[in-house]
Amino acid sequence: MERPAWAPQGIDLTVPSVSRIYDFYLGGSHNFEVDRQAARKAMEFMPGLPKIMQANRAFMRRAVRFAADEGITQFLDIGSGIPTFGNVHEVAQAANPDARVAYVDHDPVAVAHSQAVLAGNDRAGVAAADLRKPQEILSSPVVGELIDLDRPVALLLVAVLHFVEDADDPQAAVDTLRDALAPGSILILTHASYEGIPLTQEQAGGTVGVYKNIRNPLIMRSREQVTRFFEGFEMVEPGLVAMPEWRPETPLAQEDPFAFSGFAGVGRKA
Repeated sequence: MERPAWAPQGIDLTVPSVSRIYDFYLGGSHNFEVDRQAARKAMEFMPGLPKIMQANRAFMRRAVRFAADEGITQFLDIGSGIPTFGNVHEVAQAANPDARVAYVDHDPVAVAHSQAVLAGNDRAGVAAADLRKPQEILSSPVVGELIDLDRPVALLLVAVLHFVEDADDPQAAVDTLRDALAPGSILILTHASYEGIPLTQEQAGGTVGVYKNIRNPLIMRSREQVTRFFEGFEMVEPGLVAMPEWRPETPLAQEDPFAFSGFAGVGRKA
């Protein structure tokens, strides 16, 4: 198989990657046939997956603008994936050219591609680190260079916690990150759930099975379980809701029913 110029050396092109599958759903070009096959397989069970991803991105952009309007100039995006159009640094730096953005991902493809996209942008960078090891993120030179933890930070955990299994204790990772943040910091979070999906749990379970088969289990959590990640944060109105319901800019009636799958919320650290 031909290795495209943007794919880093040493990447196994025969193994699907969550960040490249996500890129495919969003209409991006940084994915391989193996990723497209996995994505199409998942869509056989849940045809609305691209709609869910688009709603996720749209929420993220609204939440980043909200944080910028609140005067936050530092953004730490963990599990950032492949930077497709309208990414955090574009939204944040459009609102404030001085905004700083540190991206973090453990997928080498996402990291390599982020480095290419961010070349020449001295207020944005990417670190190769894993949410399951929050101390590594906090002590990363890239994060240290861009983010001053003594000042408020917007922490983005967008569509990433549902790839962390309970055995890896996602709550402890979130708590460690929260404790490192200054008061006034903001948590921006989305999470997959069976709640809100316009399918039976059995049908939706087929998609979960596809992710399990590519060794990236998708962990569906309930509203109550997702709410727990906001411990130590005060929920910003309208609270934990379906992604299109968080401060919408367009009438909800125009949204695809799949867009209401899962949860989104923003919290502020007191």
